[in-house]
Amino acid sequence: MTIEYSANLDGRTDMGAFCNEILQAMMATGYFELGAVRVRAIRCDDYAVADRMADNAFIDMSLRIGQRPDRTPESRKEVGEAIFRKASEFLAPLFETPHFALSFEIRDIDPDLSWKKNAMHPRLRNK
Repeated sequence: MTIEYSANLDGRTDMGAFCNEILQAMMATGYFELGAVRVRAIRCDDYAVADRMADNAFIDMSLRIGQRPDRTPESRKEVGEAIFRKASEFLAPLFETPHFALSFEIRDIDPDLSWKKNAMHPRLRNK
């Protein structure tokens, strides 16, 4: 999960806590293996949002997941809705202003075009 956010959210929301909340929401779905989950927030210092008012802020969430036979369009939609619901709950105070936008997209990773090496899997699978 990559979370891009406008720099003007500093001091308005705790991005570290938000990353932890999203990780917990992802794991609660039962859809992901712990060793494969990464949630990172990237602060965007340069941006232009809508009418360019200084208070305008955004968070854009992008989840890349590998294609597998058990990952149907319906299951991906269910997982996406659960994650988006948690994100919306956490960020509720930001929606109290007319200056915040949240977006979320799930993208499939083609297994033939993705290479991975993960030393965490053996450790976490043996717990």
